Amino acid sequence: MACNGTSTETHGFLLLNVSTMSALGATTLSAPFRISLAVVMMLMIMVGFLGNTVVCVIVYQRPAMRSAINLLLATLAFSDIMLSLCCMPFTAVTLITVNWRFGDSFCRLSAMLYWFFVLEGVAILLIISVDRFLIIVQRQDKLNPRRAKAIIAVSWALSFCISVPSLAGWTLVEVPTRAPQCVLGYTEFPAGRAYVVTLVVAVFFVPFGVMLCSYMCILNAFRKNAVRVHNQSNSLDLRQLTRAGLRRLQRQHQVSVDLSFKTKAFTTILILFVGFSLCWLPHSVYSLLSVFSRRFYCSSSFHTASTCILWLSYLKSVFNPIVYCWRIKKFREACIELLPQTFQILPKVPERIRRRIQPSTVYVCNENQSAV
Repeated sequence: MACNGTSTETHGFLLLNVSTMSALGATTLSAPFRISLAVVMMLMIMVGFLGNTVVCVIVYQRPAMRSAINLLLATLAFSDIMLSLCCMPFTAVTLITVNWRFGDSFCRLSAMLYWFFVLEGVAILLIISVDRFLIIVQRQDKLNPRRAKAIIAVSWALSFCISVPSLAGWTLVEVPTRAPQCVLGYTEFPAGRAYVVTLVVAVFFVPFGVMLCSYMCILNAFRKNAVRVHNQSNSLDLRQLTRAGLRRLQRQHQVSVDLSFKTKAFTTILILFVGFSLCWLPHSVYSLLSVFSRRFYCSSSFHTASTCILWLSYLKSVFNPIVYCWRIKKFREACIELLPQTFQILPKVPERIRRRIQPSTVYVCNENQSAV
């Protein structure tokens, strides 16, 4: 149901056309601010595309990198690439021109693709979180590359099934100018509201709850392990360093090293979870308000709110490769190796000379000896 009372009926639900939306006279942002947001979004497209492409190329080119967790990260990167290419450019154009210039049919398609790739990215984050929980808390490492590929295929199918009803006209999809891209709009049909609730719950609230519980359990396990190692270290007396005592010290050192490695890997996943929460909590609340609150949907500030919130949701596709570059040394090294020689500031040092400069590199396993 449009704000001015005019609408068109489609499959029992509503689709606002371009002329109707132009007549609404929504309050838009100032031109300099819109252009600035569009320019930043274009930079986000470049960074997101290049950074996530590096992840996919690394996993594809190096067999040693095709572990279960790396396959999941590559799938997450691919979904962010598709989001950057299929949705963000049209949003950037609409930010500048204010009007949607790509037609009603593509409006529905772009909305469906938006939710499709977002759902897939969230599903991969959920799978990674559950896998970390099983490894660290339950001590069950059941996810191998074969099972990871099967789970990835199932996640793509489920994401498509959940997102495709918006393309079939099962709910209201609004054609801008009331938003910088096609978004879910206000409707009074119970089935349409039920679908939107299902969509938002599947995208944010269920994954957020499961991941939060998993991470709380993991943090609790880390705390218990740290306390246990600390207590065992304090209980040892230097006068009791027999052969059994030395073996006990070696086991404690091994547990401490393993705990440190798992903590570092878990911290990276935890940062991705925090980024997902910050980028998608406002969008989930905004989507529910748009569908259930006519007052919010028809307010003059709707365009401003939708612009800022949608821009924030796109930030997640850029956030992940930045975290990889910050936290993962192998990712930084791969980025340098993939750069053309003309863009590399420092020449690459041959491995034999590098070993003379830094003898510790002799003991570093290469990618053919172990997988990350």
